[in-house]
Amino acid sequence: MEQVCIGVDVGGTSVKMGMFRRDGHLLKKWEIPTRTQEHGAYILEDVAASVQAACEEAQAAGQQVIGVGMGVPGPVESDGHVEVCVNLGWKDRFPARELSGLLGGLPVFCGNDANVAALGEMWQGGGKGYKDIVMVTLGTGVGGGVIVDEKIVAGRHGLAGEIGHIHVRNGEKEACNCGGHGCLEQVASATGIAREARRSLAASDRPSVLRQAGEQVTAKDVLDAAKAGDALALEVMETVAHYLGLVLAQVALTADPEIFVIGGGVSKAGPFLIDQIRRPYEEFLVISPKRPLLGLATLGNDAGIYGAARMVLG
Repeated sequence: MEQVCIGVDVGGTSVKMGMFRRDGHLLKKWEIPTRTQEHGAYILEDVAASVQAACEEAQAAGQQVIGVGMGVPGPVESDGHVEVCVNLGWKDRFPARELSGLLGGLPVFCGNDANVAALGEMWQGGGKGYKDIVMVTLGTGVGGGVIVDEKIVAGRHGLAGEIGHIHVRNGEKEACNCGGHGCLEQVASATGIAREARRSLAASDRPSVLRQAGEQVTAKDVLDAAKAGDALALEVMETVAHYLGLVLAQVALTADPEIFVIGGGVSKAGPFLIDQIRRPYEEFLVISPKRPLLGLATLGNDAGIYGAARMVLG
């Protein structure tokens, strides 16, 4: 009987799931709505029902589900405790233990969604072929995940990889979502890039194609304009790349991975973004010509289910 595993990526809107062979081949994927009512009381029950149905289908096809991996949007401590998942309404939960109980004792593993996505990129994505990677996700926020020797490093308090909240800029008046000021996320996320552009537009009357978007300018607008040679957009991206390069150099000097894998919506800018980051990154990391590579994530929104499934395989 062929052994398969299931990866579950719990998001605030939907729960994505996938069934995988041990070699990383995705057999099928599906999703269900995330019911966040009553502090997310129904989420694990819904996941269990969907997984159970998939297990029955697998058994009928001559396959055995050996376990379930799950990524959740919050810090996961080493004992599986999740203090809070704001987007789900969870407080003081043990999701892996609870889901395993609902599935009759089937092994279940749980990790922070960003860390789990990093594991997925290492397994079958932009970090394939490497054992030590740091993934940086540039989306609405800035997330990260650290993988050492093919395993997630969550840290004692589940905070490892939270590079979006490394302080990079003094004098920032606006608060970050974490409550701090001057975090990398405030500069290098999609929302941060758009904010940098609005500030630059307001600071002068220099011509720029970005003025057509005005207050509605997006990170994509900035990146497209920068690629086309717009001077103001290029300056914005120089600022963004400066702080990203600084943080990646600091992380390199701390964790020294084989490769940084850049993902999230902003990474759709592709090699242009990598080239922008590489210059300051190398300027801040001169101690050795041997430094972690810079690469792009390739799994997109599926990274979470890949990584969750990989957790089952150890």
